[in-house]
Amino acid sequence: MKKILIGTHNKGKFKEISYLISKKIKKISPENLKIKSPKETGKTFAANAKLKVNYFSRFTNLPVISDDSGLCINALSGKPGIYSARWAKKYGSFSNAMKFILKKMKNKKNRSATFVCCLSLKYPEGKIITVRGQIEGSISYKILGNKGFGYDSIFIPLSKSITFGQMSKAKKN
Repeated sequence: MKKILIGTHNKGKFKEISYLISKKIKKISPENLKIKSPKETGKTFAANAKLKVNYFSRFTNLPVISDDSGLCINALSGKPGIYSARWAKKYGSFSNAMKFILKKMKNKKNRSATFVCCLSLKYPEGKIITVRGQIEGSISYKILGNKGFGYDSIFIPLSKSITFGQMSKAKKN
């Protein structure tokens, strides 16, 4: 594999996925090919990851990797979940969405949460591999750190005392 299309318009996500792929492989963004994003109509992270990888692969003969990920907060009935990016859009930014979450969590004793990520890889011949990963943790009491992106600055991984937003890229990965 010499090139791969990383099916996302989220710059933070593009950087994070690129970091995990060999430096020998050229990473292509949908923006480079003037491809817009599809509507995420799936009901699960896996369904949205597959939807995106199938959509982006229609425009190229390259292998394509796409993801769907989000923050699931137990005290908020699993929200924002698959709607994590849409919450940021609804509230104007991830910063505003984090402030909204912290306000909703103010009097909650249970601060447990899970970051979920599903990745789908589609080869040009059509084979798709989809995997799911998750990390347990909790929601901080305030926004901490400016590294990473999305909800990183309010998520503390289990057995850690700092948020993803306070961690180096290597430590977070």
